[in-house]
Amino acid sequence: MWESERNNAVRLCEIRRFPGGSFVRIIISPAKKMNVQNDLFAFRSRPFFLNDTRRLLAHLTTLTPAQLKALWKCNDQILQLNLDRLSSMDLDRDLSPALLTYEGLQYQSMAPAVFTQNQWDYVEHRLFILSGFYGLLRPFDGIVPYRLEMQARLRTDFCTDLYDFWGDRLYRQLIHASPAAEDIVINLASKEYSKAIEPWLLADAQNGASVSMITCLFESELLDGTRKIKATEAKMARGEMVRHLAACASDDPAIMREFSGQGYAFDETASTRSEYVFVKPYYRHS
Repeated sequence: MWESERNNAVRLCEIRRFPGGSFVRIIISPAKKMNVQNDLFAFRSRPFFLNDTRRLLAHLTTLTPAQLKALWKCNDQILQLNLDRLSSMDLDRDLSPALLTYEGLQYQSMAPAVFTQNQWDYVEHRLFILSGFYGLLRPFDGIVPYRLEMQARLRTDFCTDLYDFWGDRLYRQLIHASPAAEDIVINLASKEYSKAIEPWLLADAQNGASVSMITCLFESELLDGTRKIKATEAKMARGEMVRHLAACASDDPAIMREFSGQGYAFDETASTRSEYVFVKPYYRHS
């Protein structure tokens, strides 16, 4: 099925490839579930903000198990797993590519392990993962499993929280990574993570910079005709959207309108230049 979807997407891109000088950057959230995965590919690069990650790690090692449990908001089993990871964490050893290390629903639906070489080439330069621990990651950045969400209440002597810690640096690095005549950020991240980018982008846009953001919303119709974003289904749709874009290998954001993964379809009436709304119809079971 994925192969047929890829072929269809490629044909669509052949007739709708963007002719201008824009360059898309796709931002996504990380996942809590992680594992070392270096069988398919070795890592090719190191994270942009590795020294900052070392600083965060040094602080985390000073916290008690009770403090870490409150910070991580987890049960005892997950606490022990991450205490074990933290006690032996080495940011320079046993690294695996970021895009293969995360294993949440979004990443399962994206299925990077079955990407073609062309798809890997596309995401390598356009896909960025926002991370509370690492800041901003490329697909082939070498990382280790960790637990630290962007919204975690991490107050230290050097920051009030992680939004304060990262400031505008993630946005500046995102735009600096591949300069273009026009920068288009495709937002497939949750609000928790896009908050680390959006305020700075909007400020630049208001000051005349050639930068814009398109946020994708995945809504499901309910029995009464109203719509709701269902977290699980939206995560899966975000992952499939990344795969759709990679199959297209296009810098034209309009190609997203052809997305049909998970039963969603583009709603032109509800969409705007800055928000693309995709709707999954309600199916009545007989």
